[in-house]
Amino acid sequence: MRRSWRPIAVLVLALVPAGCGGSGQPVIDPGDGGNYSVRVDPAKFVATIDNPWLPFTPGSRWVYQAGGGHRNEVLVTHQTRKVMGITATVVRDTETRDGQVVEATFDWYAQDREGNVWYLGEDTKAVRNGQTSPAGSWEAGVDGALPGIIMKANPRVGDAYRQEFYRGQAEDWARSSASARRKRCPSGPWTGWW
Repeated sequence: MRRSWRPIAVLVLALVPAGCGGSGQPVIDPGDGGNYSVRVDPAKFVATIDNPWLPFTPGSRWVYQAGGGHRNEVLVTHQTRKVMGITATVVRDTETRDGQVVEATFDWYAQDREGNVWYLGEDTKAVRNGQTSPAGSWEAGVDGALPGIIMKANPRVGDAYRQEFYRGQAEDWARSSASARRKRCPSGPWTGWW
């Protein structure tokens, strides 16, 4: 299974990705036994993603340095895309290693009226030896793929939920595992989730 790095969600809320457990790590399921189903009503979605834990305001940009030459740039574009009748915000996620692009993804997100941010799919291109190829692309409503919540409106410790579901391709989920705390960062004190 392809596992994508969602840096903003990881920084804002401690999340536990699902799927294949590593060596000595158990495979944890959010409780649906792999029989996930969800219905979404486009009329229950809003135009703006302003969830305080994951605000996707067009023009916003984050850059993450992961060490070892790894860098991730996330840019909220002014573009939208219709997915399952829902107008989604397009977010570009570019991963580089030693200055070379290794993966370029356009992710599609939308927020419901309750404030939950939904993940509706992605168009991903992997770059190897200068050649681009599709890698892990999926769209909710196509070929059995279903949307999931990438960030809840009111996360609570212990919440577990699917973030994406395309059987055998994209089956990530999250669990809130910590509460808000204050931490000293190079830029000064910061209160958040981790």
